[in-house]
Amino acid sequence: MNSRQRFLETLRGGSPDHPPLFPEGIREEVLRAWRRQGLPPCKPLGELFYYDEFEELAPDIYPRPYPRDWSQPGKVARELRRRLDPDDARRLPEDWPLRVRNWQGRQHPLFLRLHQGLFLSLGIEDWPRFREAIFLLVDEPAFVHEVLQLQAEFAARLARNILQQVDVDAVIFSEPIASNHDSLVSPRMYREFLLNSLGPIFETLAHFHVPVLIWRSYANPRALIAEVARSPFNAIWICEAPCGAMNYNLLRNTLGSNLGLIGGIDSDVLRQGPEDIRRAVQAVLPLAQQGRFVPLADGRVRRDVPFQNYAFYRRTLEDSFLAPHRPLQPEFQQA
Repeated sequence: MNSRQRFLETLRGGSPDHPPLFPEGIREEVLRAWRRQGLPPCKPLGELFYYDEFEELAPDIYPRPYPRDWSQPGKVARELRRRLDPDDARRLPEDWPLRVRNWQGRQHPLFLRLHQGLFLSLGIEDWPRFREAIFLLVDEPAFVHEVLQLQAEFAARLARNILQQVDVDAVIFSEPIASNHDSLVSPRMYREFLLNSLGPIFETLAHFHVPVLIWRSYANPRALIAEVARSPFNAIWICEAPCGAMNYNLLRNTLGSNLGLIGGIDSDVLRQGPEDIRRAVQAVLPLAQQGRFVPLADGRVRRDVPFQNYAFYRRTLEDSFLAPHRPLQPEFQQA
């Protein structure tokens, strides 16, 4: 079973040989630090640890050019109609025809990133702009509805252009909408403004039989997840959650086993000791046994994570989810 088959079998609730063990996307600055700690030089991590590869396709989903002045709602709406052109070839990678050919017969899952979420759709770039957007939700709800509908219609047409040329295994809706304490809007407001605007996108994805719709959020959006689970989204992926804020076992108990979960392992635990890492991995074993679960650290691995901790984490994943295990590399044993 290859990585693509494994991902689809897992998220569809089937019987994969094991859940996908995705890479965390380690940056070069982290690798440089780890080489000083024992990571063999010029040795790819994929030769030391097991990874199921995946790829994200990120077209340009922003207005071209981006509106800088949102103080006149009527003018902004007119500009967005003109600037959200799904047929603009610059929205796709320059080597698009080559990529399409290379994706034929691929063995890894391909995810399409299609929507930037409520606040980024309203042009938030800094704190003053966030304050303005919050007032828009209350004072100019018709304008907000119009903007989100324009964004959804644009995203649906862009998705159609892409899906006519390549099959994707999942679509990711990115939603940066929470602090470490709570969501920045109420569940009712989120449903009325954002979720209710996504109908054109959901219809297009259903037409092309995209199997997995991922709602990927950050920090602590727990108050919104029940509303998200009532929509066509069938997988949740929470990143950079504060310690203890996002317990996937509780989510599964509350929302049921039909909702897929990606992540669930607190990335902060990688800064602690082996026993803490082992407990964090063991805590998600019941989710894997229930199915529709992809175990993964919930945040970026930063350079203050020691290489030995990361190595222990990946080996614990392998020991917990893979059978048979790959033999330990001699270079790794010396690290």
